[in-house]
Amino acid sequence: MDFEEYRKKYYTDPPPDSLYQVRGIHGATLYYQDYQAALDFFQQVFGPPAYVEGELTHGWKLGSSWLTVFPARQGDPQNLEVPIYLQSAEEVDRLYTAFLAAGAKGAEPQNTLMYRPVRMAIVTDPFGVVFDLVYEFPEG
Repeated sequence: MDFEEYRKKYYTDPPPDSLYQVRGIHGATLYYQDYQAALDFFQQVFGPPAYVEGELTHGWKLGSSWLTVFPARQGDPQNLEVPIYLQSAEEVDRLYTAFLAAGAKGAEPQNTLMYRPVRMAIVTDPFGVVFDLVYEFPEG
């Protein structure tokens, strides 16, 4: 299916009015039972955190957003997907490789349709959290 067919099939026309003037989602906060293992994993993928407050708060600056990791009282995050939008299709492939090298699992990156044409890889970290690595191709 090409993008025009996709748009006609899945988009509401006309789009509904927004109830709020939202600028976006600022980031994601994840709580992990094995906190040190999660820190080790994310440091292997993203490098050292850009924010450390004591021993229990670590944050990585990802574009204009933050990925923050805290220790959990019980269990790991469940039923969660964290989308990470990248600057190029090549960056999707590079970050996918870094996730796999750190112990994540996932299918090969592919070009597909998700709201618009994208390059996308879906990976699952060793704790069960799903990350969508996405590059939106320019329209036209």
